[in-house]
Amino acid sequence: MAYGFVMDVPAPIHFYDALHAELARRTSGDVEGLLVHVARQTDAGFQILEVWESKEQCDRYTAELVNPAMAELAGGQPPPTDPAIEEFEPRGLVVPAARVFV
Repeated sequence: MAYGFVMDVPAPIHFYDALHAELARRTSGDVEGLLVHVARQTDAGFQILEVWESKEQCDRYTAELVNPAMAELAGGQPPPTDPAIEEFEPRGLVVPAARVFV
């Protein structure tokens, strides 16, 4: 079953830019199970929307790649506040250029 979330992160957009670049470097852009990732700057920081093939794939990627990269970029310090996360079950996803139809 597909899994999605929207995350509001109260951190500067340059932190997202650095994290995104680091994750792209570590994965060469190939992330198993990730169907779509979109981020945008907000008044409070940035927001991320992702849709995955499964929650397990998302959790594994977060534990193995995102969390270590974040810790490295933050100098080993925890983020100042936890992001607000809203999980959802995608009801439809179409990305024609990638031939994704869920």
